[in-house]
Amino acid sequence: MRPRMESPAPLLPGALTAVQDLLKSARRGGAPERTLELVHLRASQINGCGFCVHLGAREAERAGETDERLWAVAAWREAPFFTDAERAALALAEAATRLSDKADPVPDEIWNAMTEHYDEKQIASITMMIAVTNLFNCLNVTTKQVAGTWG
Repeated sequence: MRPRMESPAPLLPGALTAVQDLLKSARRGGAPERTLELVHLRASQINGCGFCVHLGAREAERAGETDERLWAVAAWREAPFFTDAERAALALAEAATRLSDKADPVPDEIWNAMTEHYDEKQIASITMMIAVTNLFNCLNVTTKQVAGTWG
């Protein structure tokens, strides 16, 4: 496996720094680190970004995530390992990653579940993590970045 090219962000002046600043901002919003890693992993799975799935699983392990929970992220609805708050965040990650799949991609049911478990700053943090993940996925899938080659 070979990438089509180096990832675009490091090639463009200021782009990588800007994306990393967005990521740092998402991490400073007060949402639990493990939750942020779970939504990153789930969005990356949906987008088929092997690079981000691999890196995301490693980052989640560093944040204290267990193998059992990591193995079950793709089937989180059927797995008993996640809290209601994490389920709300995973549902938002799926909805916000699949924006074109429905006329109302993030219905009130998903949003209201988030507000039951997180304050606005934490929701902003989780939403930003999902958005930045989708940006990374777009760059990496388009250029065929190879899993395990960074981090």
